[in-house]
Amino acid sequence: MVSQALVKDFEAMLGKENVFSSEADRQSYSYDSAVLQPVVPALVVRPTTTEQLGQCVKKLYDNGIPMTVRGAGSNLSGGTIPDKTDTVVILTNGLTRILEINTADLYAVVEPGVVTADLANAVAAKNLFYPPDPGSQSVSTIAGNIAENAGGLRGLKYGVTKDYVMGVEFFDATGELVKTGSRTVKCVTGYNLAGMLTQSEGTLGVISQAVMKLVPPPKASKAAMAVFNDMQEAADAVAGIIAAHVVPCTLEFLDNQTIVRVDDYTKAGLPRDAGAILLIEVDGHPAQVADDAEVVERVLKENNAREVHVAKDAAEKTKLWEARRMALPVLARCKPTTVLEDATVPRSQIPAMVKAVNEIAAKYRVEVGTFGHAGDGNLHPTFLCDKRDKEEFARVEEAIDEMFDVALKLQGTLSGEHGIGTAKAKWMEKETSRGTILFSQRLRRALDPKGLLNPSKLVGI
Repeated sequence: MVSQALVKDFEAMLGKENVFSSEADRQSYSYDSAVLQPVVPALVVRPTTTEQLGQCVKKLYDNGIPMTVRGAGSNLSGGTIPDKTDTVVILTNGLTRILEINTADLYAVVEPGVVTADLANAVAAKNLFYPPDPGSQSVSTIAGNIAENAGGLRGLKYGVTKDYVMGVEFFDATGELVKTGSRTVKCVTGYNLAGMLTQSEGTLGVISQAVMKLVPPPKASKAAMAVFNDMQEAADAVAGIIAAHVVPCTLEFLDNQTIVRVDDYTKAGLPRDAGAILLIEVDGHPAQVADDAEVVERVLKENNAREVHVAKDAAEKTKLWEARRMALPVLARCKPTTVLEDATVPRSQIPAMVKAVNEIAAKYRVEVGTFGHAGDGNLHPTFLCDKRDKEEFARVEEAIDEMFDVALKLQGTLSGEHGIGTAKAKWMEKETSRGTILFSQRLRRALDPKGLLNPSKLVGI
């Protein structure tokens, strides 16, 4: 356990106001957005400079104390839940400076605790665009996005967080500062350590600074909603849009269960008998947007969309997207516990996956609504239950096990954007191989011989 002498050392280093040792404070950092058992840490520390961040890492390493780094705690796979009660949580929410926005070379330099939406808004004020838009962007932080390789609605056209990481500075397990990447478009100096840190879920290093790529903003956009009788027709339309060489910036879907729930709450007059709704937005140069929108509308009708509503202006577009934005909040109101999952399959397998999810839900007598990113096959089956009902929650866990088995059989993946953490670690070998697990563990041990950085996460030590 953390000694009182060590607590005093941290207080001297960071100030008493940035060291949290009371039971109530520590309880606040015992969980994240995953539905997993909380673990109360031994101590929580909050550096406010990158130098202090490195000092915290070094002191914990020197004392052999495991550490978990936490941004906003918005991740959905247990990545920021402490491993054991002797873990110290290092907060990065005291490191929130946007250090540079370079309009000539199109990059921003940020500290790890910068909120994603704050960066997007700051660069937008300079007529630039940071595309990654995870659902938690109003609270999630850039370093957390990098650690989890966060995606979002615009992933189909613009990619995910890894596509915008130009360079990072991070502290290794011993507290040594490592610099990798650069502010240039091209850089092949040394190993691609920035790529290694991306998606590593806090197991290989502690990010202290990041250089993020920016792009010019689209000059125009147009959105539409298409209504289908079944998911197969909607999936055929998705394939048709891509085959027509149109890549929308967003291409989302809601299944019937989600449509009904959203309509119950919003009274928006959604088609309650629809098998699926597609929400599509194209962006770019005005002339290209007009051409793409025309192609999209044609493809939707060719694939039996019974109704296509094109937004006439920005206000209509905002209203059109309300159904998608409300999907999770509305489903979360239905039951005390919401288990938002992240099964991802090839686009062509979306109907098979949605069908399987519904059959599995019926088999285990659990309630589920499914929505997600039709353009890249990233589904979010959302299980609604009450974790206090142990028998019901056991059925939910069995259903999720079977759901991931189906996703892998359909050549899919365990996670498109939520990460592995501890929530999905047990399925890792099924998707990869025993060799993959062993290789990853050897890499971890080489970089962190004491096994102190988020030890149980991803593949374990």
